[in-house]
Amino acid sequence: MNERLANIKQEILDGIEKRANSRAEAFELRKQFLDSKVGAIGQLMKEMRNIAPEERAAFGKNVNELKEWATAKFQELDELMKKRELEKRYASEKIDVTMPAEQIKNGNLHPITQMRNQLIDVFSGMGFDIYEGTEIENDYYNFTALNTPKDHPARDMQDTFYLSPEFLLRTQTSAGQIHVMEKRKPPIKILSPGRVFRSDDDATHSPMFHQMEGLVVDKKITLCDLKGMLDMFVQKIYGEGTTTRLRPSYFPFTEPSVEVDVSCFECGGKGCKLCKGTGWIEILGAGIVNKKVLENCGIDSEEYSGLAFGIGIERTAMLKYGINNIKTLFESDVRVLDQINDN
Repeated sequence: MNERLANIKQEILDGIEKRANSRAEAFELRKQFLDSKVGAIGQLMKEMRNIAPEERAAFGKNVNELKEWATAKFQELDELMKKRELEKRYASEKIDVTMPAEQIKNGNLHPITQMRNQLIDVFSGMGFDIYEGTEIENDYYNFTALNTPKDHPARDMQDTFYLSPEFLLRTQTSAGQIHVMEKRKPPIKILSPGRVFRSDDDATHSPMFHQMEGLVVDKKITLCDLKGMLDMFVQKIYGEGTTTRLRPSYFPFTEPSVEVDVSCFECGGKGCKLCKGTGWIEILGAGIVNKKVLENCGIDSEEYSGLAFGIGIERTAMLKYGINNIKTLFESDVRVLDQINDN
């Protein structure tokens, strides 16, 4: 029996040396020997009935001495494990105050947000109010009130995201102009920025993009007012000396309608790759508000006239920052976005 006690003692020592590398492992080892139900030392006490009566006192004394020794040993082991874990924690949390500080990278606004803010600043300086409409519109405000016929290609299912026969995702922020003209009396001078949606997807088009519509309604508004306003806009965005030219076009909600080109700010109009050798770059569509549109909103077209223009925010940003694929603006590649910061 003394040999058995000696073996248990040696097992405890071997276990401490080889297996106890943490407080959790030390706890499991302690349980293996000192647990009152399954521990090896606890099991020895249950064998007391098999010991001769005259040897029981000595046996009990030896078992108790082993138990006290093991308890003290495991207590010592637990304190050692606590100390090691604290040292390990302190080492992991150690800060070398002589090391250079870790640099925190400053973020910046997305290029589309930057361009939107710049456009708002330009036109706010000309006295424009900001109106943001809803992205879900009904057919009347998106098409009918803007003088778009029922058989116009823009109404086709392959061009417009319809939610129901009546409601759709707006294809242009011009719908907001109708809401304003119905609620306000001239003079009106508003800018309507926001997201729009069209079923179109290639290197220069996206199913979701951003527009900024401008509307001015007052007495004696002409194309001269439009050109002067747009000349100021392109000079603020693309630099002094930049100018515009107007080319005849067609839009249902303006008459006359024009496509607006900007003189190439890359080559100064001499001809380069950006302007395809022409010296001009198409940037937006505009015109004088169609009389039918004014009348649809209850505005006397004999007394008032208006001008309207629509700016593609992505296109404006792509031209200014030299971006050749619109998807670059939506992929959130930080390496690309970090290069564009006009804040």
